[in-house]
Formats: sequence, C-alpha cells, structure tokens
Amino acid sequence: MKYNPSGRDLLHRWEGNPILTLEDIPFPCNTVFNGTPVKLDGEYLLLLRVEGQRGYSFFALARSEDGFHFEVEKKPVMLPAEKGIFSIYESRGLEDPRATFIEGAYYVLYTAVSEFGYRIALARTEDFRSFERIALVSEPGNKDGVLFPEKINGQYARLDRPIGLGVGSMWISYSNDLKSWGNSSVLMSPRRGYWDSFRVGASVPPIRTDHGWLEIYHGTKMTSAGPIYRAGGALLDLKDPSRVVKQCDVPMLSPREDYERIGDVGNVVFPCGAIVEPDGEIKVYYGGADTCICVATANLADMAHCITNSQDME
Repeated sequence: MKYNPSGRDLLHRWEGNPILTLEDIPFPCNTVFNGTPVKLDGEYLLLLRVEGQRGYSFFALARSEDGFHFEVEKKPVMLPAEKGIFSIYESRGLEDPRATFIEGAYYVLYTAVSEFGYRIALARTEDFRSFERIALVSEPGNKDGVLFPEKINGQYARLDRPIGLGVGSMWISYSNDLKSWGNSSVLMSPRRGYWDSFRVGASVPPIRTDHGWLEIYHGTKMTSAGPIYRAGGALLDLKDPSRVVKQCDVPMLSPREDYERIGDVGNVVFPCGAIVEPDGEIKVYYGGADTCICVATANLADMAHCITNSQDME
C-alpha cells in the first residue's frame, strides 16, 4: 500500500478556512498565525501568536464551542516580560506556542526572541487567563519545542530544533524537573531529495497511538523561490521515543490554497497543535503563509496506519 496514493493531502482542510485572520482580531496588529489548541471543560481554546504593529509578537486567546468558529478576546493574554531575566530574552517578542497538559496543568513551550537570538521558554497555566513563567529552558539558537504529555521512564521528554552548523535537525532530550534538560540526541534530520530536505522541526506535541508516538512535524524544501513549508508525520517508539519507528515519505499537508501560498511568508503550512476527539477525529490547527490560522482534519488511526505503511522512495 502506498502512502496517500491519490496525491492529495491526507489532512482535509475545513471548507471555512481560514478560521482566523487579521480582521478577527479586536485590537491593532499586523497578523495572526500559529495557534496552539486545547479543549478545556468542553470549550476549544486557541492560544494565538499575534504580531503587533511594531513587528514583535505576543499571545492572544480565542474561544469556540465547535472547534471551527472562534472569537478572539479583546486583550492579549501574554505580553513580553517587562522585568526580570525574561525581559532580557523576550525583548523582541513571544512566538509559536505549543501547549501540553501534564499532571493537572498546561505547560506552554514558546520561542523567546531578543537581540541575542531565540531560545525556548516554558510557562504554566491552568486557565489560559494567567501564565506563570517557569524557566528559560534552552541555550540560544533553539526553537520548535514540544513536550510529551507523560513521563518516559520517569522523566519528562521534549523535542526541539537547535541550529548547529546551519543544519535544522529535530532533537530529543529529557528532564527531571522541566527546567534543566540533558541526555540529548538527534532524532530526525533533513533527507536529501525529499520534501523535508532543508529543515525539520517538531510541530504538534506527540500523541500516543497503538503504533507509537505520533509526531506531526514541519519540513522545508529550499527552492529557487524560497522555502516551502509542509507538514508530515513520524511514529516514535512508545518506550524509547529516541527511536523512530517510521517516518512518512510524503507530506500530509502542503500549501495549495491561496491563503497558504500568499501572505507575509508564502508557501507555508505550520501546525502548532492538535486535538483528538473521542470518535478518533484529529483536528490539526496550523498557520497559513504566516497570515492566518486554519484547521484540517483526519482520522487518527488512518494517520498512524498510513505512516506505518509508508514506502521509501526508490
């Protein structure tokens, strides 16, 4: 069985896409994209990356009853810190949040941006109204952090993407306290000639399936017109997620629609989270062309099955 033999995307775009654009934001800004979803007390929440008029990003919150129609709250919920050590490393904004529910609270990994570059930071919330900054959890030059929703062999685990020698590979590391991380190793690297030949990075917090941890990630391929961002999938071993069980050969979602191809950064689909429904449907929320937020759906079991049966390129 070939993976996605029809040549169309496995993830099906909602017909009402995009679900959020600049026109939906009730305060001045440049754009909205890359939101991370959670389902809290039956309500869908999206923690949004909003770019302000200065060009620096911060976080706002949108709410929905059905996961498709969202209303954005009137004020941002998290702005760059104004004092303390976080103010130094968030001086140029907060980007690309990813939320994971762990032990009774939501932990949000996000990219802190400053004149010194970017690094991963961690915040904690129970209601998405107030956020407690926990720690800066990486050295400069690291982003795309996602947390596993449970401990692995007694330790917290995360995926991230440090940039070493310009190579954009995905790494895995472990922690006893969510603050100090180590035992790092390369998990996945760009594959020459493939759709993810330039960079790969984690997108969605890993999802447990019978086949392994499902990681929906983004990959880029460089072209003469610039990079193309697509989304694909991989399965990681449940007991040892540093081992890749299977990586998809072709993407699950590619920029095809105008709202994905035309915008501040063209040819981009960039997931930052997903919600798995009781019936097995998965809703994947993604940014389109760094200019809007969209949602696509699939069956979780089908996604895992397609990756498992993916064939290598000849």
